[in-house]
Amino acid sequence: MCALQLQINEAALPPLTPDNYINRELSWIEFNYRVLAQAKDERLPLLERIKFLAIVSSNTDEFFMVRVASIHQKINSGSSSTRPDGYTSLMLLALLRERIGAMMTEQRALMRELLTRLEGEGVTIPAVSELGKLERDALHKYFSEEIYPIITPLAVDHARPFPFISNLSLNLAVMLRHIGDDNGNLDFVRIKIPESSSRLVNLYDVVRKYGDDSIQPDLTSFVPQQNISFVWIEDVIRDNLSMLFPGMKVVDAAPFRITRNADIDYEHELEDIDGDGRVDIREFVEESVRERRFGSVVRLSMPEDSSERIVDTLVKALKIDPRRDLYFVNGALGGASLFEIAAVDRPELKYPAYVPRQPISAEENIFDAISRHDILLHHPYDSFLPVENFFHTAAHDPDVLGIKVTLYRVGRNSPIVQSLLEARENNKQVAVLVELKARFDEDNNLLWAKALEDAGVHVTYGVEELPIKTHAKIALVVRREGDGVTRYVHVGTGNYNSSTARLYTDLGLLTSNREIAEDATRLFNRLTGYAPSTTYKRLLVAPEYLLPAFIELIDNEIAAARAGKPARLIFKMNQLEEDVMIRKLYEASQAGVEVDLLVRGLSCMRPGIPGFSETVRIKSIVGRFLEHSRIYYFQNAPPEKRLYLGSADLMRRNLYNRVEVVFPIIEERIQHQVMRMLHTSLADNTNDWEQLPDDTYRRVEPAPNEPIIDSQYEFTRDSFGIDWD
Repeated sequence: MCALQLQINEAALPPLTPDNYINRELSWIEFNYRVLAQAKDERLPLLERIKFLAIVSSNTDEFFMVRVASIHQKINSGSSSTRPDGYTSLMLLALLRERIGAMMTEQRALMRELLTRLEGEGVTIPAVSELGKLERDALHKYFSEEIYPIITPLAVDHARPFPFISNLSLNLAVMLRHIGDDNGNLDFVRIKIPESSSRLVNLYDVVRKYGDDSIQPDLTSFVPQQNISFVWIEDVIRDNLSMLFPGMKVVDAAPFRITRNADIDYEHELEDIDGDGRVDIREFVEESVRERRFGSVVRLSMPEDSSERIVDTLVKALKIDPRRDLYFVNGALGGASLFEIAAVDRPELKYPAYVPRQPISAEENIFDAISRHDILLHHPYDSFLPVENFFHTAAHDPDVLGIKVTLYRVGRNSPIVQSLLEARENNKQVAVLVELKARFDEDNNLLWAKALEDAGVHVTYGVEELPIKTHAKIALVVRREGDGVTRYVHVGTGNYNSSTARLYTDLGLLTSNREIAEDATRLFNRLTGYAPSTTYKRLLVAPEYLLPAFIELIDNEIAAARAGKPARLIFKMNQLEEDVMIRKLYEASQAGVEVDLLVRGLSCMRPGIPGFSETVRIKSIVGRFLEHSRIYYFQNAPPEKRLYLGSADLMRRNLYNRVEVVFPIIEERIQHQVMRMLHTSLADNTNDWEQLPDDTYRRVEPAPNEPIIDSQYEFTRDSFGIDWD
């Protein structure tokens, strides 16, 4: 990394200051507000709006587990902020608390409104106390038969310490008094809500199963899929607490939920090193995942109406600072559980079903199709089946000699991993790099790695430097053809995961280009062996080559602008945060380069500053599908270097601490397809947000008589968007 930095004259770049650099955490909150705006959008179907509410809660959980936890660690270690945004950790934590609190208050108010609307559609979540005798009796039997046997009340007293509370678990805090004890002595019990049960209990199913047989004819009023009622499982347990504590009186009870530090810093946690200085990465990751569950508490969430005595008990037991870590919530805790409501089978309350395009005939051999010309796939508008077919055909084709692939997040039931196992059964050479350090997917990847190893697959876990994650998305198939071999490559912007391929917008290239295939071969040799001096002809590989190559390409645009030529950069990515790239883009703007940035999530760059970033425009698209593709366009570059796609965002971690692959689009036909996509996205006036110089975002609206352009809708009509030529 030091040699890399020496190639860049940072002293010549515009400095970053609080006036031109936005704090990444505050920018993330702005992104989550854009997600919340989807839940407010009256144009969206009701259940989709509720789904966006759930996404806001899920995003916030992860934000606390990783980003807020990181700030806690800095405060605890006494480290001071060196970031150009100017915030100390204490200042930032206080500001985050204020803004997150305001956001969650807004989210909960909208949640109540949307659930009220949902009642009008026949989907309700009543309180157990509001139900009639039939329903409450049935719920009592349900509790007795299905919940009571699996819950374990844990008392706290001189002989029984306060129990461990797991991350994101839902719990009940219960205050009890012995019957006949008039001295005011209270006992505390914690009950963990069973994670094996659905958070929302289908009342129709419970009444049908446990309702009084003599009243069964009344069940005709329950019409599945039309009138559906759920109750919160913690409400059911709370209504039946007396069963758990004979001889005691329940004085008070309240649900609570904690969030723990769940991030694993692989760059610094290198303690389990054996005598020769090496690390068994599988054991290291397994141990790190086990330790994650004991991370420090960074948030305690409780209902607004929780009693002071329960709140005080939990604050003391969990050793938190209530001014910093205690959050009161209006309504049910854990808003991510609304995904269960969003999944209700009511198609008329959801987006219309979308069937992806099939760009390659299922009858055609995938390798014959690639041999004719490169194939660009735009998911989810194009089906992911050709990618799965690429692996399946390779596994069973007698002429295929070997398969190599990197796996980052593959999902639980992976057809691609199944194909790799079948390839090994068919005596193919199979080499797989499984990135065990993929955050929150470590357990899943450990299981797949073991299954692949047991099948005889050559499994590796990354390059020799442990902290470097392999985030690249690339696969190589070697096939015997004629008197030689041909190499086929798939390289993309997204994971080899069929589930996310239906939800995330990503790009993938299938090619037999000789130079790209040779680079892929070199890359896999670098990943599986010792080859730190590996060079590449076409691929831009981080951490060695990607940043310098981008700097050179931006310099070329700067030179063109200073020479009076039209110069333009169009970048599409998920996050923008890396200092050198931001400073270089500022320099480009000051030279007169037009800079258009499509940044879905956080953006630390500030556009539109007079005399500094006047030519910079930053937009964010938030819609039905999660924007995930990365595209980089350089107007004045040679044709074969004008357009790049890849796995890397412009963040420090991607440019310095990960193996990333950014690949060129060489064929003119596919360049045209990608430019159509970029222009369609830039023209969006439906899902598009414009970042303003004051760090806020303004929703883009069509001007009078301007055609309405929803880029994601246009891609469903044509996966490459509108043809602007």
